[in-house]
Amino acid sequence: MFKILLVCSLAALVAANAVVEVKELVNEVNPDGFQSKLVLDDGSASSASGDVHGNIDGVFEWISPEGVHVRVNYKADENGYQPQSDLLPTPPPIPEAILKAIAYIQANPSKN
Repeated sequence: MFKILLVCSLAALVAANAVVEVKELVNEVNPDGFQSKLVLDDGSASSASGDVHGNIDGVFEWISPEGVHVRVNYKADENGYQPQSDLLPTPPPIPEAILKAIAYIQANPSKN
C-alpha cells in the first residue's frame, strides 16, 4: 500500500511539471521482497526496498521552492512509519523536574 502511495505521489509530481524527465525507473518485485527507484532530472528521487514481512526501508528527496534540498529517510516495520530528516520537527527536551520524578519512581517502585 505504501509503495503504491509513494509511486502515485511521485507520478502526480511528474504530471504537475510536464518538463521533468525520468532519468531512472526501477520496479522489481521478487519472491523475497521488492526494490523501487525513481530519479527525475529536477533533483527529485525516491527509492525503497521491502521484504516479505512488510518491512520497508526507503528515502525520498526533492528541492523545495526555496531551493532547499529536502531528504527523508524512513523505515516502516512492526513499529510503524519512522521518518528521519533534519527538517522534521522534534519534541522539546524533557524538563529536569520530570526526569527527576521518573528516576525517583524507577528507584522506588510501588509495592502494590
